[in-house]
Amino acid sequence: MNDITFYQRFEADILAGRKTITIRDKSESHFKAGDILRVGRFEDNQYFCTIEVLSVSPITLDELTEQHAKQENMGLDELKEVIRGIYSNEGSFYVISFKSLNRRN
Repeated sequence: MNDITFYQRFEADILAGRKTITIRDKSESHFKAGDILRVGRFEDNQYFCTIEVLSVSPITLDELTEQHAKQENMGLDELKEVIRGIYSNEGSFYVISFKSLNRRN
């Protein structure tokens, strides 16, 4: 069973180390630094790697910066659009910083 999922379109970026944060709502704010998580694809829950949580910190949409967008491997406007698409009625989020520990073979 996987601990966290990502849309399949983000899999390659995570495995290549280009995506090093994820922005989630309160339901996934319980992770803490040092947690080791099994990662699966949202679409089929297929495991594809393991990550280590480096930090979890609260943030609002307006507080997002170009640095956050770079860590997500996208532009700031695109990042805000993606978050609004996933969490249309939310205003408070959590930045989960992570590093990939391995890759699927």
